[in-house]
Amino acid sequence: MSASAALQTVATDTLDAVALGRTATARLEALLAEATSLVKAQVTEGGRISPALMEREQRSTHGLAWLATYVFSVRELVHYADRLTEMGKFGATEKLIVQIGLGEYVAQILGGIPMSQGEIVRLGDLYVSDATEAALRADPAIATLAAKGNTAASRAALADIIRGAHPTGTIGEAGLDETTEAMRTEMHRFVEAEVAPHAHEWHLKNDYIPLEIITHLSEMGVFGLTIPEEFGGLGLPKEAMCVVTEELSRGYIGVGSLGTRSEIAAELILAGGTDDQKAHYLPKLAAGEILPTAVFTEPNTGSDLASLRTRAVKEGQGDDAVYKVSGNKTWITHPVRADVMTLLVRTNPAEPGYKGLSILLAEKPRGTDENPFPAEGMTGGEIEVLGYRGMKEYEIGFDGFTVPAANLLGGEEGQGFKQLMTTFESARIQTAARAVGVAQAAMEVGLKYAEERIQFGKALIHFPRVADKIVMMAVETMIARQITYFAARAKDEGRRTDLEAGMAKLLGARVAWAAADNALQIHGGNGFALEYPVSRILCDARILNIFEGAAEIQAQVIARRLLDGGN
Repeated sequence: MSASAALQTVATDTLDAVALGRTATARLEALLAEATSLVKAQVTEGGRISPALMEREQRSTHGLAWLATYVFSVRELVHYADRLTEMGKFGATEKLIVQIGLGEYVAQILGGIPMSQGEIVRLGDLYVSDATEAALRADPAIATLAAKGNTAASRAALADIIRGAHPTGTIGEAGLDETTEAMRTEMHRFVEAEVAPHAHEWHLKNDYIPLEIITHLSEMGVFGLTIPEEFGGLGLPKEAMCVVTEELSRGYIGVGSLGTRSEIAAELILAGGTDDQKAHYLPKLAAGEILPTAVFTEPNTGSDLASLRTRAVKEGQGDDAVYKVSGNKTWITHPVRADVMTLLVRTNPAEPGYKGLSILLAEKPRGTDENPFPAEGMTGGEIEVLGYRGMKEYEIGFDGFTVPAANLLGGEEGQGFKQLMTTFESARIQTAARAVGVAQAAMEVGLKYAEERIQFGKALIHFPRVADKIVMMAVETMIARQITYFAARAKDEGRRTDLEAGMAKLLGARVAWAAADNALQIHGGNGFALEYPVSRILCDARILNIFEGAAEIQAQVIARRLLDGGN
């Protein structure tokens, strides 16, 4: 038996990680319930959750969100193993991924969960008593996983498999059915042929993603993946959307995000539009005939949409009625080439906060770099960015921009915020899938460089700390992938999934950044050179912790749900 084979035997045969994980999950869920109760006591005043106390207790409340995300991850690793076992696909690679993942996340729960590079939340921060923590450490399943799950032997065994396989896709089975896996294969081939060879050049030149790529995406049905067949879409589940988004983002996050634009616009119209609006817009979105952009954010408001100021004043009567829009928007993605804007405005200034907001389906002509907004009452300038290029970011000014009153989403004013909330679950699942794709890309370029770069007479991959980096990228990418798929399946079942979607986005963004950072570290000084794709992947990964809800906002939302008892 070879040394690597011996390591693999030690790592897999002497530890039934799945059985231990199942027992540990129950223990960790009890811990989460206790921690939730303890933190809730700190932020409750007069029988209600106090916003002021929530703010004072941000470390404990956000830490609670991270603990819940880790417990969710542990549970889904066990479910992942169960699914693969039923499918007859739970092999050596998958066993190691599960074992290392369970061991590492249990150990971090005991020792400290990184909310960011400089913020580690420990059980004491959640008001968990020393006695409770001691009992947790003494629990046989918890103790065994923490001590024997993520070991040098298990990491070396997985590294050996990865080196031998030279993978160009996921490391380990993803647990998909044959149809969805075939879809992944098709997207993978497209990305390898049409996207990956050109992505870095597009990034360096700050070029738009070519229209030919958009045409190919349209022909493959990417823009209508989840739109019902009655409106010209494919009517596929959200899990299929995740797989497509992940693969496209692996090639270039901008290409993966093109589908996100149509997904969110379609969701808004499906959930809140009139019958006429659905009939008019959805087939065009599905076919890629029109490209949408979301126009929500304003300068100095960020996530505080209740402070939104852009005004839409209704003028005229009947079929001639229009809204005149005035105000400023920022961080608008792909607006120049978009044909329709989902435009969040304040239609009733007398209504405070969210109540006076509405969404307009505002059509506009496509522009160019020379004349980005050839529409009366609309101007704008590009925001130069580190990464997430290919679609371009703009700030936009409206001054009497006209939108027909018939294009008020749903035909009723004051519904904008509620309509927007219906899309947040899908948007965050989408973003989690994009994060998985970026993490996968980081792992692949890191692995390729580690196998090719010779130092001190051998390839970098043969140095344990380099191999460990690759292994943990593979493990954490799979964890993020599985919790994202879970959120997507729950959404398909019609369940409320803001908690799960938020957790998937929160963890996925951190995993993508860690993977990109470690991949650049493997490259050493070359990683800091613009000519190497890892420099782009690092920049692209960084935005994931900011858009669709910054990590801090995401943790706040998750914590509030937990403290409200899931209501």
